[in-house]
Amino acid sequence: MSWLTNFVLPKIRAAVGRKGVPDNLWHKCPGCEQMLFYRELEANLHVCRNCGHHLRIGVERRLKILFDNAAFTRIELPKTVVDPLKFRDRKRYTDRLKEGQMVSGPRSDAVVVAHGRIGGWPAVVAAFEFGFMGGSMGIAAGEALLAAAKLAVLQEAGLIVVPASGGARMQEGVLSLMQMPRTIIAADMVKEAGLPYIVVLTDPTTGGVSASFAMVGDITLAEPGAVIGFAGARVIEETIHEKLPEGFQRAEYLLEHGMIDQVVPRAELRATLGRILGLLREPQPAAGAAPAVAADGELGGAE
Repeated sequence: MSWLTNFVLPKIRAAVGRKGVPDNLWHKCPGCEQMLFYRELEANLHVCRNCGHHLRIGVERRLKILFDNAAFTRIELPKTVVDPLKFRDRKRYTDRLKEGQMVSGPRSDAVVVAHGRIGGWPAVVAAFEFGFMGGSMGIAAGEALLAAAKLAVLQEAGLIVVPASGGARMQEGVLSLMQMPRTIIAADMVKEAGLPYIVVLTDPTTGGVSASFAMVGDITLAEPGAVIGFAGARVIEETIHEKLPEGFQRAEYLLEHGMIDQVVPRAELRATLGRILGLLREPQPAAGAAPAVAADGELGGAE
């Protein structure tokens, strides 16, 4: 009886039993709270088919969406000092880094730099991984953006930065704040070389990131519904003792008030970036330009 119960019966149950439902088969939309079939969500670039909410995506998926034919080459980033302040809160800072690297890969941090082509034009992309400590900007992120700028100048390519960050990394103290001017220097390097510097703001772009390189692009785009600002809306309301307007700090609100140039759906980002790169790299004279007018008021040109 023991042999039948312990050996035969479990094998019979395993053979005829139904398989469990995978945990990731369905995904709940944060916008409309509808349940979305994961395969459909993946095919729709992680945009809700019901309300158009743009869900947050990882850096690998982001790069595949942006580059032509999803083809790109990631670069190795400079090594940086780890835990310079020996910081500890509820956990050691080194332990938090290890947890993030277990998901993103060894020696990884919040920024990934890759190069390839967008719309046929050479481009370097520095994209933030929000899943790595909230995309916070520390020494490694500053070094990554400088490396991206140097690579763009070397390859004579446009630099596209895609922030998704809560701001400066508190575990690195003032050293993280020092990355704000360093990233501005990186942007200036690209501009001084006469190359395009484009920023694509995604959800969220806040804190020291929004107060530095994220707001100095030649062209600034944003994904629909992205939260963009310095301090949080609740903190602002408690400080000024006033109710903030509807949609405050959303991409559409910033577009209406002239802070960004265009709100672009995720499915149109690659094509839009390709057109912008083409216009900035090879500007063409306007079609049907008005002929020159002579001093006597007559139109110049051939008889």
